[in-house]
Amino acid sequence: MVIAIIILLSGIVLTNYRVGEREYALLRSAHKLAQDLRTVEKMATASETLPSAIFPSDKDNGGFPKGGYGIYFQNNSNSYILFADCDDDKKYDETGAALSCAEATSDTPYPEGIKELFLEEKIKISNLYPSSPFSITFFPPDPVIEIKSGELLYNSATITITYDGETKTVKINTVGLIEID
Repeated sequence: MVIAIIILLSGIVLTNYRVGEREYALLRSAHKLAQDLRTVEKMATASETLPSAIFPSDKDNGGFPKGGYGIYFQNNSNSYILFADCDDDKKYDETGAALSCAEATSDTPYPEGIKELFLEEKIKISNLYPSSPFSITFFPPDPVIEIKSGELLYNSATITITYDGETKTVKINTVGLIEID
């Protein structure tokens, strides 16, 4: 009888442990995403120069991207991309023919990726508003925040992340308010 009670209690504890682990992983990823948005905002307001290891030809051209810095999101991904908006089009360009970030234009973009940022294992971006993909850019001094999907600008964005049916939502608007639900 005592052994049966111990086995029953062990089963309950282990089951709840896994649920708690999943909830904490999701919460950590939501907070990391919000912190990454704040980091990019800080990079823009501080007018940080382009990282010379990634943009070596731009170190003598003022070093700050024309359109500021941003983050690019796509549905069904476990990551998002920190980028320098070289051509000031308020969206992420993965490829391009320009020779440097400073020479980039909307017609001749430059590869803008700085760093791919990952969510925790088994966590994915499951839903985006506006539609996927979209970019959020930050430009000094206030910063000016722009949320762009396709050619349209929006006043707010919602990023929903999922882990085994559980979800967390990170919201940001063009004033800079970031919320986690």
